[in-house]
Amino acid sequence: MKRRKFIQSGLAGSFLLSAFPYQLLAGEKKLYPYDRVSLGNTGITMSRMAMGTGTNGYGGSSNQTRQLGIKGLSDLLRAAFDEGINFWETADQYGSHPHMGEALKKIDRDKVVILTKTNSKTYKDVKGDLERFKSELGTDYFDIVLLHAVTDPDWNENMKGAMEALAEAKEEGVIRAHGISCHSLGALETAADEPWVDVDLARYNPGGVAMDADVPTVHNVLSRMKKNGKAIIGMKVYGAGKLTHKKDECLQFHTGAGFIDNFTLGIESYEQLKDIQKRLPEASVRG
Repeated sequence: MKRRKFIQSGLAGSFLLSAFPYQLLAGEKKLYPYDRVSLGNTGITMSRMAMGTGTNGYGGSSNQTRQLGIKGLSDLLRAAFDEGINFWETADQYGSHPHMGEALKKIDRDKVVILTKTNSKTYKDVKGDLERFKSELGTDYFDIVLLHAVTDPDWNENMKGAMEALAEAKEEGVIRAHGISCHSLGALETAADEPWVDVDLARYNPGGVAMDADVPTVHNVLSRMKKNGKAIIGMKVYGAGKLTHKKDECLQFHTGAGFIDNFTLGIESYEQLKDIQKRLPEASVRG
């Protein structure tokens, strides 16, 4: 059975079986975190992997900000940049904007792709967030801004003001692409067909952990989303840390999906950075 046919047939539960189908998910060439990939139709090119800064992120902090502080996290971001990883992922609720801003003091802004997110739901609040984010990051533009952790299946009706604010910012050159991070199947279904969405940040892993629905269901929605011309960035690759004992399987499953442009991984140390750099090439072609 061909790889795509196998994946589309789906499973009733999880792909993390005792006999993981490596040969069906193996790619033809090794993939690296620093590979340059195009983000859908946005015109943005960045590294295959993003340096995620929001592990257990809530209330304006995350593991990265709590454990590393501004100097530690900014040093880690610069270390990743020096090794070719130029995609950084953050959000207002992670509290890591100042940390990225510190890292940007020693890196040309146009050499880094920054994704951030807002929890605001109105035109006025989103406009205010963008101005504050500029100050916190020390930049006059963002590459990608998403509506964050949306669960409302009717978000495209109930958050029109927020959508308008981001659309205006795109027209003004303040952002290059806008989209959504969904935390429910209903919201994800809407995002798959909503013309306003340039980019979707999607939860996807072989264990179905911390996802919007079971693996086959999410796979089908994301496949439709991709066919509709939207860029997809994967997250929860290791199932919010619950699948770290199956890292190779998670990476191969994620990169072998066929519809994910790139992915973000919460990196908390230089050791974790080196691990993914070594692990991804081998996992991506394992047969």
